[in-house]
Amino acid sequence: MSERDSVAGLAEPPASLPVQASADRPPVSIFRKRVHKFRSIKRGYYSFLILLAAYSASFFLPLLISSDALVVRYDSHLYFPIFQYYPAATFGQQTIGEPDYRALAATLREQHQGNWALMPLYPYSPTESLLDLPGSPPNAPSREHIFGTDDRGRDIFARLAYGFNVSLSFALLVLVISLGMGVSIGAMLGYFGGKVDLTGQRLIEIWSSLPFLYTIIIVSSIVVPIYLPGRNLVLQPSFWLLIVILTAFDWMGITYYVRGEFYREKAKDYVAAAISIGASDRAIIFKHILPNSLTPVVSFAPFMVVANIAALVALDFLGFGLPAPTPSWGELIGQGVDNLTKWWLVFFPLAAMFITLLLIVFIGEAVREAFDPKEFSRLR
Repeated sequence: MSERDSVAGLAEPPASLPVQASADRPPVSIFRKRVHKFRSIKRGYYSFLILLAAYSASFFLPLLISSDALVVRYDSHLYFPIFQYYPAATFGQQTIGEPDYRALAATLREQHQGNWALMPLYPYSPTESLLDLPGSPPNAPSREHIFGTDDRGRDIFARLAYGFNVSLSFALLVLVISLGMGVSIGAMLGYFGGKVDLTGQRLIEIWSSLPFLYTIIIVSSIVVPIYLPGRNLVLQPSFWLLIVILTAFDWMGITYYVRGEFYREKAKDYVAAAISIGASDRAIIFKHILPNSLTPVVSFAPFMVVANIAALVALDFLGFGLPAPTPSWGELIGQGVDNLTKWWLVFFPLAAMFITLLLIVFIGEAVREAFDPKEFSRLR
């Protein structure tokens, strides 16, 4: 080997040494790597897209599933019943109260006088009792009512669709409030430690010993609907009341994980460096430690949503949940138990709940794998 070859060989870096990122390709952050990992897990990623699309569409259910017409053209005037109430006399119907827009649409089509009514894709309301159907409710599935009706003559498909929005909104609200409380208290206990941690742990243990179901029963028996005479409205506080009660018991689980993460992170060198340069406790907690302690929070969040939906369904099933006639999966499942021979009352509510929870579990598994601390560790 010549001297030139030996010098050239020494100039080339060994193959085992890592090659530095070029200026054209900056290093990818850990968060983006985790998002890319999550998207690569097709089962969880597609479940997330399906659930996101369904939940977004559920906010437009009054435009898709409703007994009110979207637009009515009558006597050269346009009416928008979906946004405003009109008495039946406005459209020439000889009834008192709200018009029957399905009958109105059929009548206007037969008259051929330039009047028309545009109905939603599924023209039935979740709270409307369809007592004019043949036979007595519950009615079996048919072309008009694809999932049948319940024991009060209400369309099951409409109630399941609206119940999906109610259940998922309830679970997400409880999740956000619970995580806010749990992360804040866990961060405080883990960062300050000592007497703060000792006192906080004992208070949490005392609070967690309260029976959840008995608390729900006692509060439900005390709190009564609020009547607003000025608006002739009965305000049912159960939805927000259930959120408050469930949040009061739901935040404690995540507190232990955040507390442990803070104990681990505050012993590292970057926290000592932040303290040495005079950073405040607030900056150290929220700017330095907290972003590195969110892995258990993100990983457990989907499973907390599953638990919150299951808790709401269980409370509705037992009769301590949302007030009637709020569309509720648990109430439909309770009807199925009382009418076991009516298979549609058992199958469709359980199928809707099963599919929703299955999608959330798939999302949770993908998130847990993507945010696994060992996934992108240099010590693997």
